[in-house]
Amino acid sequence: MELRHLQHFVAVAEDQHFTRAAERLMVSQSGLSASIRALERELRAPLFVRTTRRVTLTEAGRALLVEAERILAQVRSAHEAVAAVQGVLRGTLALGTEQCIAGVHVARLLAAFRGRHPDVEIRLRQAGSGALAEEVAAGRLDLAFAYRTQADTDQLRSVSLTSEPMTVLCHPSHRLAAAAAVLGPDDLAGEVFVDFHPDWGPRRTTDAAFAAAGVRRTVALEVNDVHSLLDLVDENLGIAVVPRHFRHKRPTLAALPLKGAVEAEYETVALLPPDRATSPAARALVTLLETEGQAPARDGGGPA
Repeated sequence: MELRHLQHFVAVAEDQHFTRAAERLMVSQSGLSASIRALERELRAPLFVRTTRRVTLTEAGRALLVEAERILAQVRSAHEAVAAVQGVLRGTLALGTEQCIAGVHVARLLAAFRGRHPDVEIRLRQAGSGALAEEVAAGRLDLAFAYRTQADTDQLRSVSLTSEPMTVLCHPSHRLAAAAAVLGPDDLAGEVFVDFHPDWGPRRTTDAAFAAAGVRRTVALEVNDVHSLLDLVDENLGIAVVPRHFRHKRPTLAALPLKGAVEAEYETVALLPPDRATSPAARALVTLLETEGQAPARDGGGPA
């Protein structure tokens, strides 16, 4: 099995089209097709279902894609490691992050990193914590700043950044604002909730806290960005349970603490592959984070 065969396979899987993949790889379509056929012969299994419009992965293809992406990421890391030993950090830093993550000012950190390592190309992807964890484990991202979604595994490890309690945000005229007290999930039963998609860290934390308390809640207004959530609460269309540092982004809203519980602690981490598979660029970024004091105070957060 040759590396180019795996590179060709991953490109076709990503584009779901032989012509587009061939153009991106700058190879002939016939050569690309021959490469995929050679891989299928060696593995004795079809990897794609081909139609006139697109191609989709077979079950064997889906299994191979996970391993192929990991292998190619390790090869890239090997090249970058050799360059780092020679005193030059180059290659690509593929970083993922949730919006407004606590514990790190992402833009400031990347600006400092670029100043020290101008030969490294930075790629940034914003997504929910669940998706980011999968992409780091698969080798598609070098690291990600996210909510802790699981315990460490042989494919994924985490470095704690910060931890903070969850807070209830509501309009100043809402009945809860007048209570001016510490609230529990029971006190919020029957309320209309504004929240993020289920893959987001704050949503996962809130869902876990309510499930632990045995309180059912329905998210009526679901958004995928922080400012839309705050706008909806600001118009008194619902309440939100969010990490405490969100309260500083809209000080006109009433902010009430949620009763302390393990499930209501929002912990953010840097997600990385196993130490042996961590790229030099990712190591340099984590070192910069630790040495340059990029992490804000425990109640701080990233930019809006």
